[in-house]
Amino acid sequence: MRLIGQKINLFLDHKTKISIINRLRNEGCVFAEEETQFLITEARSLEHLINMVEKRISGFPLEYVLGFTRFCGLRIEVEQGVFIPRRRTEFLVQQAKILASPYDHVLDLCCGSGAVGAAIATGLSKIFLHAVDIDPIAVQCASRNVTKIGGHVYQGDLYDALPHSLKGKLNMIVANAPYVPADSLELLPRESRLYEPAVSLDGGKDGLDLHRLVAEDAPHWLVPGGHLLIETSERQGDKTAEIFVKVGLMARIIREEELDATVVIGTKSG
Repeated sequence: MRLIGQKINLFLDHKTKISIINRLRNEGCVFAEEETQFLITEARSLEHLINMVEKRISGFPLEYVLGFTRFCGLRIEVEQGVFIPRRRTEFLVQQAKILASPYDHVLDLCCGSGAVGAAIATGLSKIFLHAVDIDPIAVQCASRNVTKIGGHVYQGDLYDALPHSLKGKLNMIVANAPYVPADSLELLPRESRLYEPAVSLDGGKDGLDLHRLVAEDAPHWLVPGGHLLIETSERQGDKTAEIFVKVGLMARIIREEELDATVVIGTKSG
């Protein structure tokens, strides 16, 4: 595909490229030049390029138009109906990798595209990766990103989707579950509000509904000394930590200002 895109790039005159850039910029695309190059490189034909440009101009997120995004250096396949992983979530991956050991069983809950689990497993040898999502579109997408590195993807409601044999055997659970309060959804960027699935954004009245559900059963699935890591916001960090403590986990909050990233880490007592 990239070779085809490179050939298209050779045959496109400068005027046409500038025209695409200007159309994207007029529609509010801040990085119009970069996006134009992405679209040209990924185009399978000139007709495909034109279709992608029209989709992007209509407001579709670039990641949906391209069919992939970059996350932790990986090319992660995404499609409409699946949450697009954010750069801040790379901090969640970093913290998980610090705690992971060979032969660990790692669970990516509410996995979406499977980006978090795939990024954790990449570069760590002998990790047994499991990923769960309730949405069939997410499961199909995650399967393309996770199974190629030896992971397993399950469809279902949180822990109910897992084989019973994993109960009490997980060394780590990671979750980038939705944490946007319901009354704040209207404040999200237009692309998120209009195109990303609401179920991947809406965290309920205070944004922590899924955090409660994930934490409640985590101690039953973790080994002694195992960890639960959840991405949250700086404002919600203390409340998420309180949720962890209520279910018997020792909790600490880790913050990364540059990425505006907050992760709460819970540890099951040994």
